[in-house]
Amino acid sequence: MKQVKSCGFIIFTGNRSQPQKSFLLMKHSDRYDLPKGHIEPGESDLECAFRELNEETGIPASAVRVEPGFEYRSIYHPKYAGQDEVIEKTLIIFLGWVDSPTITISTEHLGYEWIDWQPPHQIQAQTIDPLLAEVMAHFND
Repeated sequence: MKQVKSCGFIIFTGNRSQPQKSFLLMKHSDRYDLPKGHIEPGESDLECAFRELNEETGIPASAVRVEPGFEYRSIYHPKYAGQDEVIEKTLIIFLGWVDSPTITISTEHLGYEWIDWQPPHQIQAQTIDPLLAEVMAHFND
């Protein structure tokens, strides 16, 4: 079975102590996604997440405050169009904070949206909703 790994960020504005938060989602034609992508040889998970964040949003690593103690991991088996092979995909997401970011969208996405933090969210059942549930549990610790 082919195995792939993607790393990325869930990015929030401001900081954890602010009562009003929002998080960034990237827009595809038929769904939302996180800024994330496949790891390259020799990269750590966090290096991959920072590279993908910068490539997809223009947000540099220097603008991100990584939330200590949060790392979301999920393993699932996506079916890609035109492929019969089962793939095992590991997804690793870090939580980061930014102040007033300027977003520059890559050609991979149609746009982006800042979503108000008002859990529980029902955005995408396979990856985003479970991630947001873990973020909520982390915030409540």
